[in-house]
Amino acid sequence: MNNPVSVPTKTAALEDTGLHPLFAQFLSDIAIQRRASPHTLAAYRHDLLRLQALLPMSADVAMTRDASPADLTTAHLRRGLMQLHAAELAPRSIARTLSAWRSFYAWLVRRDVILHNPAEPLKAPKRPRTLPKALGTDQMAALLNAQPADDLETRDAAMFELLYSSGLRLAELVSLDWPGGLDLTNDEVTVTGKRQKTRTVPLGNQAKIALSAWLAIRPNYAPADQPALFTGRFGTRLTPRQVEKRLVRWAQQQGLGMQVHPHMLRHSFASHVLQSSGDLRAVQDMLGHASIAATQIYTHLDFQHLAKIYDAAHPRAKKT
Repeated sequence: MNNPVSVPTKTAALEDTGLHPLFAQFLSDIAIQRRASPHTLAAYRHDLLRLQALLPMSADVAMTRDASPADLTTAHLRRGLMQLHAAELAPRSIARTLSAWRSFYAWLVRRDVILHNPAEPLKAPKRPRTLPKALGTDQMAALLNAQPADDLETRDAAMFELLYSSGLRLAELVSLDWPGGLDLTNDEVTVTGKRQKTRTVPLGNQAKIALSAWLAIRPNYAPADQPALFTGRFGTRLTPRQVEKRLVRWAQQQGLGMQVHPHMLRHSFASHVLQSSGDLRAVQDMLGHASIAATQIYTHLDFQHLAKIYDAAHPRAKKT
């Protein structure tokens, strides 16, 4: 049943002599067919290397050129998951690894390399349900109402207002160009998110004001041939890590008393819009979620908000 599968010419991004050829072809396929991002491909590669470490099990000897992931059985994979658990890998990471293995073996099944998916019967370890951390409306006001002290803080204020106003991902923010996806005339911003999907979301008035202030001084920092909307002191496009560090600094300056990261502003956007509108589908579209199941997590945040109001207001809810 182990029909040979040809390995296409590898791109520079996927070229990796340390990977089994089947893994390399799988990554090449998802890069093209699913338009997977470099981050997604790196995560898959990491999980497939864990699978590759199990190949000696299939040969009962040290790994040779003939060892193939197609030879691994459910028992082999179960033992591999047990090893990850013994190494105290987090349940979330084990679940992600198992999901990658399932996807790879499903790909082999579709290509008639194997008859059955050996990862299908396996179950990921249960993990505690964690809700995304969101700031309250008062906390957001404290964070965003501060006046910038210099040009770079004017840029920072524009970035943070935009993250909260439109629910952007950090990668979407730093990839914005000017002129480009930002439309101050129609009060909207167009970004390209996961799997190269483009969406257009509204731009709030406070974000528009903050962006206009930054655009007025941006020529002092961005060379004429620099398309990036947000640049650093020396005219280069900001990296995600730079934005994270600036937000931590900004939150500390405002005395927020907690660690704030860019994705919290996206979570806060979703939570606050949902609390006000109750329109789950609209929030899904604005966040760019492929499945509404990913958006439904914010209904739990909304319930927590209601529960706090109930506990504070209901005469029979207060603990004695």
